[in-house]
Amino acid sequence: MAQDPEVFVLSLGGSLIIPHGGIDTVFLTEFHEFIRRQVSSRNRRFFITVGGGAITRDYQKAARVVRKHDLSDTDADWLGVHATRLNAQLMRAIFQDLADPRVIKHYEIILKIQSPVAIAAGWKPGWSTDYCAVTVCQDYGLKQVVNMTNVDQVYDKDPNKFNDAKAITNISWEEYRNMVGDTWKPGMNAPFDPIASKLAQDLDVTVKIVNGKNLENLELALDGKPFVGTTIT
Repeated sequence: MAQDPEVFVLSLGGSLIIPHGGIDTVFLTEFHEFIRRQVSSRNRRFFITVGGGAITRDYQKAARVVRKHDLSDTDADWLGVHATRLNAQLMRAIFQDLADPRVIKHYEIILKIQSPVAIAAGWKPGWSTDYCAVTVCQDYGLKQVVNMTNVDQVYDKDPNKFNDAKAITNISWEEYRNMVGDTWKPGMNAPFDPIASKLAQDLDVTVKIVNGKNLENLELALDGKPFVGTTIT
């Protein structure tokens, strides 16, 4: 009798897809091959929520320049939401023969997903795609998010500003939320956003934060083995 596939939620940071300088097709090619191997050889399924990346902040900056900084948070967030949806359509096209044909973008509707891969995008103002990843856990009865970002770990302070910043391997939700606060701002760049963190804590969801470019390390995190990154529980 065949085993049911393992199911994972990946929160794929837009900074990995579109860093400053254009779409990173080298990373996308490697990630595409990685997911295919996981599906075919490891019998795994994936929900992949896709962030907006640099394109989000570029559009928000352009609107603020024209508006002379008079841009509402709601409008700034909508620009981010649509940036994630464009990136999600790119990911769905890349995985077209594996992915469900629908991009998940309305989280009040629970879709019946049979495909090995499901792509999800932003929902509405006030919530990031980290929040959407946790909502996927809520909707589909899952208990872990692997957050693929462009940093190796969470630090106790900004390592770009403080030479004595210390990497954190394990941290509780209470401690982490004390670090990042409780407020979401459009374009916010935190390892895992405050609103998503509150929901994850409420649902008892574990989040593993890894550098998404290191796919060997990502596999260790998926396997439940020691990995370089931060686990929030």
